[in-house]
Amino acid sequence: MTAGGGLAIRDARPGEQAAIETVTLAAYEQYAETLTAAQWGMYRRNIVSTLADVRPAAQLVAEAAGRVVGAVLLYPAGAVMANPGGTAFTLRWPEVRLLAVTPAARGGGVGRGLMEECVRRARSAGADAITLHTTDMMRVAMRLYERMGFEPVPALDLQPAPGVLAKGYRLTL
Repeated sequence: MTAGGGLAIRDARPGEQAAIETVTLAAYEQYAETLTAAQWGMYRRNIVSTLADVRPAAQLVAEAAGRVVGAVLLYPAGAVMANPGGTAFTLRWPEVRLLAVTPAARGGGVGRGLMEECVRRARSAGADAITLHTTDMMRVAMRLYERMGFEPVPALDLQPAPGVLAKGYRLTL
């Protein structure tokens, strides 16, 4: 898919893992100031380990001028996810994870383009909804999700660490 302004949204290619990790960590680095050092360390390790093996997710990137400027994971319905505390749960709907846009590319439609492609793919797979989790510290992302029609669903909320609430959102397709 090609979005406006020379932005291409596509599947990640072999050999792009380092660029995707760099983009994702650059996007999430701002939260290190909000979290405790221990929480940020745990969160960063979780990001790196998730990106090391994204299966069964589709890994999408946004490319502009030949560079990866954004990335996202889209897990299929039925995927089994690890829950904080060592338990697991099965996704009822496709789920977006680790939406990331480099700070320099923010405000240019990169995040929206990635999200629209996730929604398109969920619809194509026959899903009747798509979900994601976010936190209050991710205010810009929350506004994007809400503008796209995602609604909070407290029954989907998770607590990945003491004092950290990952709010569940769902978009009915």
